[in-house]
Amino acid sequence: MKRGTDFLGCEVAIMGGAMSWISERNLVSAISNAGGFGVIACGAMTPDLLDTEIAETKKRTERPFGVNLITMHPQLSELIDVCGRHGVSHIVLAGGLPPPGALERIKGTGAKLICFAPALALAKKLIRSGVDALVIEGMEAGGHIGPVSTSVLAQEILPEVAADLPVFVAGGIGRGGLIAGYLEMGAAGVQLGTRFVCANECIAHPNFKKAFIRASARDAIPSVQIDPRLPVIPVRALKNREMENFSAKQIEVAKLLDEGKVEMAEAQLQIEHYWAGALRRAVIDGDVESGSVMAGQSVGMVKEEQPTAEIIRQLVDEAAVALERRALHA
Repeated sequence: MKRGTDFLGCEVAIMGGAMSWISERNLVSAISNAGGFGVIACGAMTPDLLDTEIAETKKRTERPFGVNLITMHPQLSELIDVCGRHGVSHIVLAGGLPPPGALERIKGTGAKLICFAPALALAKKLIRSGVDALVIEGMEAGGHIGPVSTSVLAQEILPEVAADLPVFVAGGIGRGGLIAGYLEMGAAGVQLGTRFVCANECIAHPNFKKAFIRASARDAIPSVQIDPRLPVIPVRALKNREMENFSAKQIEVAKLLDEGKVEMAEAQLQIEHYWAGALRRAVIDGDVESGSVMAGQSVGMVKEEQPTAEIIRQLVDEAAVALERRALHA
């Protein structure tokens, strides 16, 4: 993990996946204080809200943490400036290729830039454009997902680019043995989201945590795209009434597109805002039926509420045991 810890400036190369409403000051600082690398989920936050969140996280930890920004956010430049003012060490950009100028602005703040690469061609393009590290996330993950599994992405991308820059693997990781496997394949570290939802320090509503503890892997399903003209990125969440409501929402937005009442960019933004609201209902209000309970397939391995430090220690111990076992048989 040394390459990953050197790059992140932490003790264990385990990044916290940025989960809207969940990856805030409490969980982020807890992950960093436990030796991992916490990441604030900016999501749809305004620059003022992000400013407060970073300041509050700094009060809770002196260790490094990152901020995850969404490329389609209309105030992306201002958000980058906020990170710059606070001297945020690492910025994670999610949601497609960085818009023109964003990369230079981020580098200008002195932050290291981490981008998501859902395919080898995109990974190579991002490397050419000057990113400092990559996250490759498979479809087993919770929230917005791509079409390819983590194990396939890791095989495709790691041998080609792991020598050039640090690569973190994400999606479906619930135990340390798998972390060991990805490290052996050339990953610099990993990113986990679902596993941290039931951390004691996570502010998610008890109902939300209960849903995770009860769920099995097969309960975490992707949303279905209703209209091919509306390219909606699928979202993986626990099946409930909300997953059905989302189909109705897509039909409604597609109709607005048909009638020329909204442009495609606006239509996609409406869908994003819809998800943000549905997720908030579940995470904050505890409405796990008509809210979105975003979860990865590793949810079946979440069995209880635990302190963040204990989760990280468990994962590291399991990874160490797996590597020792392999060394014995080598």
